[in-house]
Amino acid sequence: MWQPQARKDFRHNFTVNVLDGAFFGVAALGFASFETVIPLFINTLTSSTTLIGLVTSLHTVGWMLPQLFTAGRVARLRRYKPFVMFMTFHERWPFFGLAAVAFAAVSLGPTAALILAYLMVIIASMGGGFAATAWQSMIGKVMPPDRRGTFFGSQSAAANLLGAGGAVMAGIMLDRLPSPLDFTLCFLLAGVFIMISMGFLGLTREPTHEIEAQELRKPVGVKSMLDILRRDRNFRWYVIARNLLQLSWAAVSFYVIYAVRHFNMNEETAGIMMGVMLIARTISNPLLGYISDHWGYRNVLVSGAVMIAASAVLAMLAPSLNWFYLVFALAGFAQATIWAISITFTLEFGTVTEKPLYIGMANTLVAPAALLAPLIGGWMADTLGFEAAFLTSAVFGFLAAGVLQFYVNEPRAARSSTQPVISASVEG
Repeated sequence: MWQPQARKDFRHNFTVNVLDGAFFGVAALGFASFETVIPLFINTLTSSTTLIGLVTSLHTVGWMLPQLFTAGRVARLRRYKPFVMFMTFHERWPFFGLAAVAFAAVSLGPTAALILAYLMVIIASMGGGFAATAWQSMIGKVMPPDRRGTFFGSQSAAANLLGAGGAVMAGIMLDRLPSPLDFTLCFLLAGVFIMISMGFLGLTREPTHEIEAQELRKPVGVKSMLDILRRDRNFRWYVIARNLLQLSWAAVSFYVIYAVRHFNMNEETAGIMMGVMLIARTISNPLLGYISDHWGYRNVLVSGAVMIAASAVLAMLAPSLNWFYLVFALAGFAQATIWAISITFTLEFGTVTEKPLYIGMANTLVAPAALLAPLIGGWMADTLGFEAAFLTSAVFGFLAAGVLQFYVNEPRAARSSTQPVISASVEG
């Protein structure tokens, strides 16, 4: 049951954590985006497309892969915030390191600068990954179960909205400022904003929760994780659905390239298309979060899987460029479910001691699919054509929807019996 202190702090925790997400978005989605700005900087150091594309893959795997390995430690904690703050610091300081590398790139030389830049990317990504299980556990603890979807949706919307503003400013600076001031200033501002984000995160008020002695005596390791997968059929199917969802995303990265090659789309229109996708994601995040709190997380995930499949089918059959506005809008709505709603749904599983294990498995076991999806999509586009890649994405999307609909149940019915016991005392 939720204690009075936890309920009293709900509005405070909601506000400071949305602000954390907003300023994080300015930095990591805007001034130092792992999808645009950092790859552009790598492009100044190497002409290898593989090395440039490696940035996004390293970031995704770095965030997902470590989560399972911290689950055992996190499961023993009575407060998650100190662990979160220690680990997330290592997610944030590398942006200042990137600024230093960008400033000294000429004197360092391309090879040394490239190695150092990748080192900063790896440290930042792994820092986020090592913090992620404890962070998700903390949010699941301080946010009421019937408000988690609204929170994650609001936080994601704030991050995307302010990230868009940061991206616009980054584009202006990269276009108008001379080298090395352009990338140096982008990364420096990212570092400043992401430290402001950390300040808001540090204002979270987390109560201490009690762990029963028999829970502490239980071994926490590979055996206990395998036991969860073996006995929890519902979670097992959920992990399968998450993998299918990731694979359904295989062709989305190639929508722009397809539109350029087949419909002669210019750069300005490409920017508008990406803007449509971002706006759809920003609008849908809080909307889908609110709907999921009242309609059920599984139902929203099913709709997201159908939307990503529909966007791939529409891209494959589109008779003109104008249809791609709808293609990108559908992809934006779907992307909102894959991030915010998936995290929220994962928090529905497990007791207070098991929850970190569930979180770790739900992300680490999906990491290989997240890494393979763009590689599969690229290989199919090169060998069999874009239409084959789009069809494959659609098939995976519809399969994910089917698994979610027919094999995954909403765990909310058991939630009241699995809530952590939270003491009335609050430590910072």
